[in-house]
Amino acid sequence: MSNRNILMTIRGISPEELMFLEHTTKTFTEEQTKHFVFIYDNKRKNAQDILLFTLLGFLGFAGIQRFVINQVAMGIIYFLTLGFCWIGTIVDLINHKSMTDEYNQRVARDAAMMVTGGYV
Repeated sequence: MSNRNILMTIRGISPEELMFLEHTTKTFTEEQTKHFVFIYDNKRKNAQDILLFTLLGFLGFAGIQRFVINQVAMGIIYFLTLGFCWIGTIVDLINHKSMTDEYNQRVARDAAMMVTGGYV
């Protein structure tokens, strides 16, 4: 099984995400790629979920999306300021896809480091 086929087993993967992951895992063996997918698939976030969490900000739960993508300080600030009076929440609503992509890329780099023992 090729590395591309292994990567395509990740649920809900976008073409852009697949390209990034192919580049990240291009030197991996098949076994390393399987291990990478196991780690990455459990930690990655779906853009639709981040969109849903952002929409909850309009109901008074601002900042949940920031907690989900491990931006705890911003999550607290959003919560205490109602998402900067909903302006920050609106910006996050527009940028939810890029926020998710950035988070997933960080997770991919961390997973690659785990798989290779720190040598990527």
